[in-house]
Order: sequence, then structure tokens, then C-alpha cells
Amino acid sequence: MDYREAIEYILSFTDFEKLPGSAYAAANFDLRRMEQLLDCMENPHLAPLSVHIAGTKGKGSTAAMIASALSAAGYSAGLYTSPHLHTFRERIAVDGQMISEDEFAGIIQRLQPAVGEINRRQEYGVLTTFEILTALAFVYFSERGADYQVVETGLGGRLDATNVVRPEVCVITSISMDHAEVLGDTLAKIAVEKAGIIKPGSVVVSAPQAEEAAEVIRRVCSDRGARLIQVGGDVVWSESKEDLSGQSFEVSTGSGIYRLTIPLLGAHQLENSANAVAALEALGVAAEHIVEGLRRVSWPGRLEILQREPLVLIDGAHNAESAEKLRAAIAGLSKYFNYRRLVLVIGSSSDKDAAGMISRLASMADAVIVTRSRHPRAMATVSLLEVLSKHGVRGIETDSVSESIDKALDTANPDDLICAAGSLFVAAEAREHMKGIPAEII
Repeated sequence: MDYREAIEYILSFTDFEKLPGSAYAAANFDLRRMEQLLDCMENPHLAPLSVHIAGTKGKGSTAAMIASALSAAGYSAGLYTSPHLHTFRERIAVDGQMISEDEFAGIIQRLQPAVGEINRRQEYGVLTTFEILTALAFVYFSERGADYQVVETGLGGRLDATNVVRPEVCVITSISMDHAEVLGDTLAKIAVEKAGIIKPGSVVVSAPQAEEAAEVIRRVCSDRGARLIQVGGDVVWSESKEDLSGQSFEVSTGSGIYRLTIPLLGAHQLENSANAVAALEALGVAAEHIVEGLRRVSWPGRLEILQREPLVLIDGAHNAESAEKLRAAIAGLSKYFNYRRLVLVIGSSSDKDAAGMISRLASMADAVIVTRSRHPRAMATVSLLEVLSKHGVRGIETDSVSESIDKALDTANPDDLICAAGSLFVAAEAREHMKGIPAEII
């Protein structure tokens, strides 16, 4: 089996990432089939120490920071995240290096007999694309001898395929309304699903939360004998000094003050950094390694600058809350980059709150270009134009992200700002187009 065959194989199973959000609700989530698969592989997920991360926003950034600092401290650190920008291999990395095509294909080939047998018996339902990828990651980390695995949940937490690990530290990032049709229609219900990753006796780091979500997390920690560290209370951060290359700031804990520099933009990354510091401190990582790890963290596609003149910024913001953070980040940029016009390139997934995003972003823009990604869940441009019109904004329609970027560049002056957002898939395709990155289309 080669890499292309391995990708074709895993995509032959149900891939909920390609289906509208309501399809998740019909899925028979059952961790027992995941446990069966891992048992066939001698339970690789139990070999490294684990950090497990759930939440609505900031999971990936926080995970990347923690993994980077663990590597800086001399540990071998696996990182499992989703979705990817350009290739499935990005989801599975050790010490910043993603899994090779040969290693990916080799592990999938070895998983294949167990997957076939479990799906033939169907005792607990049929394995999905995400579950097979998750098992692949655990096998890879174990065989690479990773000391730690930093694992981001895919959806929710309680029934997520990753929730088979036994973490030393659980991190719950900011919780907001997303996937309500699956996780619940209130923050409290969603928090119950996210808090499902909390294990007895673990350390739990929680980002600042709305009170109804915070109360759920406190109760679950109490019930399970987990020690809770509250970012925004036990751990706080200062305002940053920011320019186009990143930002410098301080994070204070009960043990000391960390003077940090990160190559990531946006005030929300300060909160994510505080989450990471709290988790790393709980793991006993030395201060100098935390500082170094955050200094060299990489997390593309999130407030990433692709070009300076005109300034081209991409971001994966895909709901109202993340759009508000993007709006604040753009306002912050204006303090040291006095752009003349803002050209907004926007696309959305069909199951996302496009109206919420547009209400936050459209009023900032001098021109709006509407597009759609190649992703099967991409919202039709005509639907986005209708939402824009309700906000009194007229959009320019394009058929692809590459066309929208070219149109924006054609109309922009050197002192303008082009921002492509609304979906991580839009950000990825803008990145591919401008950097000449080949997409993995199978």
C-alpha cells in the first residue's frame, strides 16, 4: 500500500468532516469500537504521557504551544490535531516533523485487518475515517518512542475518538456555541461534552469561561477529584507589544512570571499562551523551556501574513466569536499598520453561522469578495450574498478561492489590507494559491 492508496482507504469510510453538522447527530458514537481497534494494536495510546485538549476555539494553537515547549525541554513530543490545511500528514507530527508518506501508509496497512474485522462484527458500530486516523496517530507516537502525546479532540470530548487516553493534564479552551445540533443548544450542555475528557486525579486547566460553562467544569472536577487551574484567575496575562512579526507579553502564575514572545498575532493567542503555560507548569517543564517553546511555535493559517504589500492576512475564523476576535486583531493591526482599504475575502461552511461572522466583519470592509472552497460543506456563494445584502453590503461573487485572491490583489493598492477568512478551508486554499503549495485532492 502506498500513500495515495492509504488515503483512498481511510476516505472509503464515513468522514463526518465532509458532511453538514446535522449528520453528526445520526452517528453512533461508541468508544468501545475505538478501544477494540487499539487493543488489536497492543494499546499504543497508553505508552506516552498525554495532554488532552478540548474546547471550541484555541485548541490547536494551545496544543501546538504545549508540544513545542515539550520538545524544547528535550522530550519527544507527538502532536495530533485536526483538521489539516494541505495534507492529512499535518495532523500527526513528532517534534515538529509530520509523519512521512511511507510511515503513514505502512501503519494504515497494518491497521487494515483489525479495521475489517471490527467493522465486519459491528458490535459497537462501524469505524470512521477520524477514528482510524486517531489510531494511526497513537501507533505512530508509540513506535517513535514519544515521551508525550498532545492530543486535540475532534468534536466535543466525551465521545470523541481521542477520549481513550489517560491524560496527566486536561485543557479546556474557550467554549462557545458551535455544533449545537450535536453537542447541545446551551453553553452548559456543550460544556458537559467538553468536560467529558476530565479523568479522575488529573490536572485540569480551564480557559476563562462564561459562568454556565465554568460551573459545569468546576462540578466535574470536584466529582472526579481533579485539580482545577483557572486561567484568568490562577494564571493571568498582561497586554502585549505587537507588530507584524508577533507579540511580547507576560504570563503570571503562582510560581512566577514568564516573559514570552510568540510569532502569532491576535489578543486571543495571549489566552492560549496562558493555557499552555499553566499546563506545562503542571507537567513540571522548566521556565526557560516554556519560553523557548512558545518563541518557536508554528501554527499556520491563523492570522497568518502571506504578503506585506499589499498586506495579505488569512485566518480560519468560522463562527461569530472567532470573527469577533479577528475583528479585534485587525483593529489592533491598525495601531502599527495604517492600511488604507480593507478587502474582505469570505467563504463559509454550510453548517456555520455565516450571518454571525458577516455581522462582525462586513462593516469593517471597503470591499467584500464572496467565494467558496473546494470542501463539500462549502456554502454556496449565492447564500452568502443574500446574508451580505441583509447587512446592506454588496459583495463581488467568485467561483474559487484562487480567483477571489487574484481579484483582491488586482484591485488592491500596496497600502491596502486583504483578509481571507470564514473557514479554515478558505484560508488553506488562499495559502496554497499564494505559496504554490500542492493540495492533497483525492
